Amino acid sequence: MKKTTGMDRSVTQKWRPATQAVRGGTWRSEHGETSEALFLTSGYTYDDAATVAARFAGEEQGMTYSRLQNPTVAMLEERIALMEGAEACRTQASGMAAMTAALLCQLSVGDHCVAARAAFGSCRWLVDHLLPRFGIETTVIDSADNQEWDKAIRPNTKVFFFESPANPTLDIVDMDYVCKLATAHGITTVVDNAFCSPALQRPMEFGADVVAYSATKLMDGQGRVLAGAVCGTEEFINETLLPFQRNTGPNLAPFNAWVVHKGLETLSLRAHKQSENALKLGQFMEERIAKAGGTMLHPGLPSHPRYDLAQTQMDACGPIFSFVVRGRKQAHAILDALQLIDISNNIGDSRSLMCHPASTTHAGMSEDDRQQMGVLEGMLRINVGLEDADDVIEDMDQALASAGV
Repeated sequence: MKKTTGMDRSVTQKWRPATQAVRGGTWRSEHGETSEALFLTSGYTYDDAATVAARFAGEEQGMTYSRLQNPTVAMLEERIALMEGAEACRTQASGMAAMTAALLCQLSVGDHCVAARAAFGSCRWLVDHLLPRFGIETTVIDSADNQEWDKAIRPNTKVFFFESPANPTLDIVDMDYVCKLATAHGITTVVDNAFCSPALQRPMEFGADVVAYSATKLMDGQGRVLAGAVCGTEEFINETLLPFQRNTGPNLAPFNAWVVHKGLETLSLRAHKQSENALKLGQFMEERIAKAGGTMLHPGLPSHPRYDLAQTQMDACGPIFSFVVRGRKQAHAILDALQLIDISNNIGDSRSLMCHPASTTHAGMSEDDRQQMGVLEGMLRINVGLEDADDVIEDMDQALASAGV
């Protein structure tokens, strides 16, 4: 196989993001197909014993086994790296596989990790339960307080780990400050960018070392497959992450890689249109939620405590926001009254979806932990899709009215 039109990465890196999303990471076989090929194979054959020996010794380029390389997966990894502005990328079987690999590949017994308090439930489980089982110390902090990051640093601190915006509280981290602080202390910054994708936010532009994704979300964007990705320098990906991944096997299936690869072609269009729809819905809801004694958590609205920071870090507000009503009973009543918006715990989908985090994505946490991180009983999180925004507004209007908001 050859890369598209024979161009090397020094050429593709110069392309603008919209071009990279369509053309980056395209290899073609001798058939000259326009749509990237799907290679459903676990292994490969070789012309002679010397060739296979050279490949396994790293002396010759080429495929050896699909746990290590697959043409379809490699195309996706190249495209994501180009869009992210990273030197390299390795994909994973799911978003949580990506988060787990990004942390465990570089942390060992006696190390210390500082993590954001507001995070996806499974990410908090990694920090609160899994890492300590391997003798890795962890500290969770209020990520919106810059000084908390500084205070949490210890001599053995190796990693800062956070989401921005955070799931589901929409906390915004000052990436420029935190990444510079980490660099000054020799700490690796791992950023979960799933709420934005590189179409809306590129943490490496602010100094992040590693950017991890649930590609299930915006990158696929249509609720079809599970996928994850980790981006970083070639040294980190090949010397630190790859040995962990090669020997533990959280690999992405070629079919899933192909689906995400095709999804990236429309990522920017979808992400910006969904952000526009989300802002329109948020503006409609804001005054009504406030009058009912609730709270809006929308980074695209000036009422968000870090609105100005969000505007400097994000190209658009993103499709996801949360709001808080009078408790679980009223929150569930709103969900039950929905007619267009689906009840679902997925995000980044082209369909509008809403869930109650306290009883779904964060149900595995104690009530005290949920309260501490701001996941209240009355919180609802919505992913605004590609439907006509006015239809989504009308559905939200009648659901809020039905629940007494």
